[in-house]
Amino acid sequence: MDATWAAGALAARQYGVVSRDQVMRCGLSDSALRNLVRRGGWTRVHRGVYRVAGHAPVTERERLLSAVMAAQLTLGPTAFASGRTAARLWGVRGLPPWTGAVHMTVPVGDARRKVPGIIRRTWATDPAEVVARGGLRATTPRRTLRDTLLDVDRSTAVCLLDSALNQGLVAAEDLPALASANTGRPGCARSLPWWGLADGRAQSPLETRVRLVCADGGVPPDSLQHPFHDARGRLVAIGDLWWRDRGLLVEADGRDPHERPKALLHDRRRQNALELAFPGIRILRFTWADLAFPRYIAHTVRAALAR
Repeated sequence: MDATWAAGALAARQYGVVSRDQVMRCGLSDSALRNLVRRGGWTRVHRGVYRVAGHAPVTERERLLSAVMAAQLTLGPTAFASGRTAARLWGVRGLPPWTGAVHMTVPVGDARRKVPGIIRRTWATDPAEVVARGGLRATTPRRTLRDTLLDVDRSTAVCLLDSALNQGLVAAEDLPALASANTGRPGCARSLPWWGLADGRAQSPLETRVRLVCADGGVPPDSLQHPFHDARGRLVAIGDLWWRDRGLLVEADGRDPHERPKALLHDRRRQNALELAFPGIRILRFTWADLAFPRYIAHTVRAALAR
């Protein structure tokens, strides 16, 4: 029982998972481990890696952390999270929904068999570009962006750059050097122009994507996150995309926050306050669903600017 308790305590520090070697060091025998799995209390995640009873992850964040730790345990101490998985660990927004697979970098020449749920890379990475946080090893934000931009589409890439800048994970002056450091890598030529499209003022992937649609349609906004102050100097609102000369404001209404009843009430009151303080202002609103029709967005903005 003491050995089982020790293994469970270790699993609690490792997002619910332990390796066979760790279990043995806790004092459990192979037969005891097999009994724990046979009784259904423990489950096998990868070869030689187990999830301990009572430590199942609940949230998506917990599932991600647990999946990365399990990958580290099965791949060994030289493996670390990279690319999309590292971006998720850093909280960079803009990637498609997570499917459960994790991206890990291993040394060149690693001949181990493929592991379901783990996408292995052999990118040459300087040790200084890998950090440990909470027991998990991952590439730094700068290296993470370099790797991730090579295998995503343009809109996703700019969303990631905007998010990293907005959160202060990288600085705008870092981007030219990061783009240059990717020279010669597969996907470098395709992704090179995207680095110059980043804008750290963007506060959501939807806002970034709407901005790109407008820019591609020939109507880029003059300002992002524009503050509106009334005659007394009080802040009335901060608008997403602003065309100053035409008095046009475009709001990007994301799925999560803007569809909740309290948020809808706040948005209505905020819009009413804006229109009262600025009688000539015009407001357009676009959602994630509108992105399926980029021509509609660009046409609507052009038409509003022409009025």
